[in-house]
Amino acid sequence: MRLKFPSALLVALALASPAAAQTPSLSLVPLPRSVQTSAGIYALPAKVSIYAGTADARNVAELLREQLAALGRTATLTSSAAAAQIRLGPAPAGTSPEAYQLTVDKGGVRIAAASGAGLFYGAQTLLQLLPAKATAGAVRVPFVRIQDQPAFGWRGGHLDVSRHFFSVAFIKKYIDLLAAYKLNTFHWHLTDDQGWRLEIKKYPKLTEISAYRPETIIGAQQQLKKEDFKFDGTPYGGYYTQEQVREVVAYAKRRYVTIVPEIEMPGHSVAILAAYPELACRPGPYTAWTMWGVNEDIVCPSEATITFFENVLAEVSQLFPGRYVHIGGDEAPKTRWKESPLVQELMKKEGFTDVEQVQGWFNRRIEKYLASKGKKLIGWDEILEGGISPGATVMSWRGEKGGIEAAKQDHDVVMTPTTYVYLDYGQNPQPHSPYEPLMIGGYLPLTKVYSYNPLPAELTAAQQRHILGVQANLWTEYVTTPEKADYMLFPRMLAVSEVAWTPAAQRSYADFAPRLGQQYARLDAKKVNYRVPEPLGLDSTSQVVQGGKAVFTLRSAVPGAHIHYTLDGKLPDETTDRYTKPLAVPTGRRLTVRAVAIAPNGRHSAPVEVLVK
Repeated sequence: MRLKFPSALLVALALASPAAAQTPSLSLVPLPRSVQTSAGIYALPAKVSIYAGTADARNVAELLREQLAALGRTATLTSSAAAAQIRLGPAPAGTSPEAYQLTVDKGGVRIAAASGAGLFYGAQTLLQLLPAKATAGAVRVPFVRIQDQPAFGWRGGHLDVSRHFFSVAFIKKYIDLLAAYKLNTFHWHLTDDQGWRLEIKKYPKLTEISAYRPETIIGAQQQLKKEDFKFDGTPYGGYYTQEQVREVVAYAKRRYVTIVPEIEMPGHSVAILAAYPELACRPGPYTAWTMWGVNEDIVCPSEATITFFENVLAEVSQLFPGRYVHIGGDEAPKTRWKESPLVQELMKKEGFTDVEQVQGWFNRRIEKYLASKGKKLIGWDEILEGGISPGATVMSWRGEKGGIEAAKQDHDVVMTPTTYVYLDYGQNPQPHSPYEPLMIGGYLPLTKVYSYNPLPAELTAAQQRHILGVQANLWTEYVTTPEKADYMLFPRMLAVSEVAWTPAAQRSYADFAPRLGQQYARLDAKKVNYRVPEPLGLDSTSQVVQGGKAVFTLRSAVPGAHIHYTLDGKLPDETTDRYTKPLAVPTGRRLTVRAVAIAPNGRHSAPVEVLVK
């Protein structure tokens, strides 16, 4: 559901100065709902006392203490509010759980919220008012009064660990980054054709066999002919023990992040069949898939299969305390089902005329079982095609059409369309650019991510209330390392955070860009391998022709970055000319101008170029 503030507080927010007009100098991401600044600064000492009077407040205070330590502050908890420089306290009754008020004045720092989540988000905003790195002595914190609340209740980040496996340490880092930018849902895609990643005690062969594939295809599969496929010959796999999952769930809970596990069914299930071929519609053997895409081998909708998934979900429900369990439901070809006598008999028994109805029947059986465990089913928008019960929630990925249809049918919806929030898509307008790491293709620049409005205009106000929120997805067919995951996620995930938190009417990319620029130092401090954006201003629309020369004024989105360029067709680097003033290039000679930005951390952007004729 959309989060709400009490009416009195909404009036206060409406009367406050517009956030967009005052926050650029504060460089806060996501943009708060309301910011009021005043003259003055508070000197936060190197030794800080934090007052926390409740269990939630103490949890937030402990997390804040850890985060302040990384900034050179020594923080201790105190039972005396009067002695504290930072005070965590309650908000008025009826305040939304994720709302907060942050005040900095001569009396110190006060964060008020109705729950731990609100206190935590207020603390994250406070941290963005402090330097990105450790400093000695007192820190100057501007006087400010921020009243804030999220636009959406579901603010998500997804990670596929089936195509490529990621360590518990990286999962925790990802959760930390989601939480720092006020995203509250981690969608953990745990199973697929290429690997099963979750220990299930009742079915040990899932981790003995299904968690490993014999090899992996080399290169960009979508660019190759089948006869040109080559494989690396190296077994690949891994899984999380139930103890590790509990550790991650507890870690996320402390940071007010809910984990939504995804257990794919009935499609994307070849890895299951590798261990339990009796669940297929035709005899095996099977192995975990070594390629990408959609496989026609899926589990058969037998009672044995239903029992298998019920047993799996019994353990999943115990491991993940959140409300939702994701069942996938996407890309499930019915070729094997059409050939199956079992399926034909099932269709006859149930009176089905279309094999797609069988998946609807399957989903409803699974949904009923999840409900018995106190869980709610969510699936990709294909689950609409076979018919779903009124309680099912839809994740709209094939554009917005599925989400619009679902909302009109009174289903709750999470918007996650490929066209705006699939962060495995490329960040360079040149398809499969030689200057970018191998990726699945597509083009999704930061500006387009930021432009997304999760509330479709086609819906009425009542229907829009079914839009729970928005989620960015990272599929990992070509994301093989934590460093590459960082590269694909950031800085675009910061745009997602603002889309999810800040109402569309308050958002402006021109306002966001300079605030984002100040976040790069914070990402550096967290050792995030973000993509360095290309220099701005080197394109045909930016040139100014003066006296037979094309003049380009370049700038970098990363503060402190240097721009280097070439005119001789070579790739620029630290050794080529450094840009220090507007670049004048003679016309009439067909010169290619190339430039790169080199960030303070030494990493390069991809080159940008323009032909001057």
